[in-house]
Amino acid sequence: MKFYEQTVTGAINPVKLIGKESYQRFQDWMLEEFDFEPSPFVGGVEQSQTKLANLDVQHYAKTRNYLDGGISMLSPYIEHGLVDPTEILKYIDSQQDRIQAYGFLQQLSWRDFYQKKYAENPDLIWENLQAYKTGFEHDEYSDVLPQDIQSASTDVSVINGFINELKETGYLHNHARLFLASYIVHWRRVKWQVGAKWMLSYLIDGNFASNNYSWQWVASTGSGKPYFVNLETVRKFAKPGMNLDVADNFPLHGTYEALSRRLFPRLKANDHA
Repeated sequence: MKFYEQTVTGAINPVKLIGKESYQRFQDWMLEEFDFEPSPFVGGVEQSQTKLANLDVQHYAKTRNYLDGGISMLSPYIEHGLVDPTEILKYIDSQQDRIQAYGFLQQLSWRDFYQKKYAENPDLIWENLQAYKTGFEHDEYSDVLPQDIQSASTDVSVINGFINELKETGYLHNHARLFLASYIVHWRRVKWQVGAKWMLSYLIDGNFASNNYSWQWVASTGSGKPYFVNLETVRKFAKPGMNLDVADNFPLHGTYEALSRRLFPRLKANDHA
């Protein structure tokens, strides 16, 4: 396990943690033994202000669900304190009526909601909020992330693409995060906690609350039913260059009802509709 620090001059140096207390700060993170590669994101207040100035809430509302849509890319700067949500709100108010930014503000509100929920009881951030609604018990899910997921060598091309993008950039579109989480939890039957820790170890905008409660929503321990995706939906929101051939993504191929029966065979017939 390797750790690095950035000096005031911008240099990135390896550091050695000494003492149990230092190590415990990282005990919830599952970092891999690779040399450090800087994220393609450019940090700093100036860059955060540029992102804010380029915010187009109307384009965001029309295209945000698409993997190449007009998302703001502000989340890393929010997470690291370079821009505050109240500052974003003031900027929006200075540009247009707030109703025009409804879709963007709704997503920003979800982040705030998760943060407040986390603050109510931080000790529960890794605990199931409810039982799984998949027909399987918690203990039937694996505590280990399969090696082919870690190495982006699964038999699903789009999933491998998402994994590589996450590892190379430290970022994924929100839909890609949900698609990847659903594959890990429902296709590979891995505990959401395992997947959430792994994803957090790469995300440059990683936030315990937003990440973990989203994984719980996918898993069904934080929602009324499991979230999963089929190849047709991935195709609908795909970006250019993705390999969407059925032969290379066969586990995702099929109707939602057919996939539900395959993934959750213990559920009653009407639960698959």
